[in-house]
Amino acid sequence: MTLLYSYLFVMNIIAFLFYAEDKRFAYYSRWRIPEAVLLGTAVLGGAYGAGAAMWLFRHKTRHTAFLWTVPIAFFAWLVLFIILYISL
Repeated sequence: MTLLYSYLFVMNIIAFLFYAEDKRFAYYSRWRIPEAVLLGTAVLGGAYGAGAAMWLFRHKTRHTAFLWTVPIAFFAWLVLFIILYISL
């Protein structure tokens, strides 16, 4: 279980930093992080960090794919986490 905690912590930090950097890149009209990478980090465990960055930086909040995928990924990880916790 400790490995799962560590994995989720790192993925959320990575997702948060990716969204923050992409917002900075957008502001300065520079090369952007692909949307597939941003969504991928959310699906692979960084949904909380992605959601927090979306809210904090007001980034990708008008894109339907992000408005659906990030919360669904968060709740999927939450359900998985609860199932694993109950089964222990």
